[in-house]
Amino acid sequence: MNQAAVSVIPPVSAALETEFSPPTDSVLWKKDFLLGVATAAYQIEGAVHEDGRLPSIWDTFSATPGKVLAGDTGEFACDHYHRWEEDVETIAALNVDGYRLSIAWPRVMDEHGQPNAVGIAFYKNLLQRLKQKGLKTFVTLYHWDLPQHLEDRGGWLNRETAYRFADYADLMSRELSGLVDAWATLNEPWCSAFHGYGGGHHAPGRADVRYATQAMHHLLLGHGLALVHLRRNDPGAQVGLVANVGRGTTTGSSAADKRAAELFELQHNNWIFDPLFKKSYPEALWSLWPGAKPLILEGDMDIIGAPMDFLGINYYFRTNVVSDGGHGYLEVDLEGVERTQMGWEVYPQGLYDLLVGFHHEYANLPPVYITENGTASDDVVVDGKVADPRRISFLNRHLAAVDAAVKAGVDIRGYFIWSLLDNFEWAFGYERRFGIIHVDYATQKRTWKQSAFLVRDFLARRNAQP
Repeated sequence: MNQAAVSVIPPVSAALETEFSPPTDSVLWKKDFLLGVATAAYQIEGAVHEDGRLPSIWDTFSATPGKVLAGDTGEFACDHYHRWEEDVETIAALNVDGYRLSIAWPRVMDEHGQPNAVGIAFYKNLLQRLKQKGLKTFVTLYHWDLPQHLEDRGGWLNRETAYRFADYADLMSRELSGLVDAWATLNEPWCSAFHGYGGGHHAPGRADVRYATQAMHHLLLGHGLALVHLRRNDPGAQVGLVANVGRGTTTGSSAADKRAAELFELQHNNWIFDPLFKKSYPEALWSLWPGAKPLILEGDMDIIGAPMDFLGINYYFRTNVVSDGGHGYLEVDLEGVERTQMGWEVYPQGLYDLLVGFHHEYANLPPVYITENGTASDDVVVDGKVADPRRISFLNRHLAAVDAAVKAGVDIRGYFIWSLLDNFEWAFGYERRFGIIHVDYATQKRTWKQSAFLVRDFLARRNAQP
């Protein structure tokens, strides 16, 4: 999986920057291939002090000086909490098939685990309106905004948090039964565990690899416990998990360098997928991270490895590594490659390589949705318009990678653009713009970017087919 593959991605061209028209044999023309847009609660909702919402770890983290670029917070974000009706109209006008959103745990339960009726009503109204518009609804329960009162008791380092998460899943699947097409328990547990507890880049800002591995185990345990409630309470919905995946390659030529690339993917991908699909952690993790093996109780891996209906894949870039001369790897940036506003390399080939690799490695891999893929660029409104040719090129090439993976035998059912709106981009605040809809944060005015018009027009053409 770490060896260079034959390129399946078309090169950049002037046409790709201003057009969105996949080849006639592309899976994208099939009406049963879902094309959608995605957001997350803390990144767009705002209203963090309203209607009984409790503080989250991201409220605390972003209010801590030096943690978020420019001191930005999610206090107002895109004001989606008040403007959701306008945003639903925008989603429907895009002609997309589905919308992926997340629920803010602190908005729907109090510290004693009791439901907050006003917060629940917000999501119920939102989902009902989405269904009225004929949209498929993909709902993520945990997109990083842990209630602060649970972090005060240890957060994901505390095994009890996994059981509180299951209670939350139980409540929401009872309240929203019949309104959700697909439930995802977790979004990107790698980021929650490694950035939140291993490196300190994300909330809650802890930095110890031993914390990261224990947090990961409890996140995955919470996932497995939640599946039971989701299946029982909402039997008509699909259930799964969303993981961010990373492609690791090396410019080195030694066996140690090639092993370094394997280790990068091991800690980024297999750390999550082996427990889910093999009911075990990869043993090589503990040589990469000596002394970091988590406490695992009897029966945990069976709970974690319960079958899922789908797997969400989030992909953005690859990482080039070489051996560190010991048991690990060092990241080495490549020169002269295309990069996004985030500084991430644009590498659609990596998405193809990973999808095909997972298909071959895991015999029980469920159907896949690309639940996030997109690019940040410094988009500005000029004369009421927003040109974003680099995003259009990015989407064309990554969708070509998805199509190639389908042709290679991978069961991929859909693709969600990240993101619907420019939004609060975690530790990077509001500077980095991922949306196909531009947001003026001072006025909350939404402006369609060129990419949004092209997606709308393509889907109109697709939907008009017999």
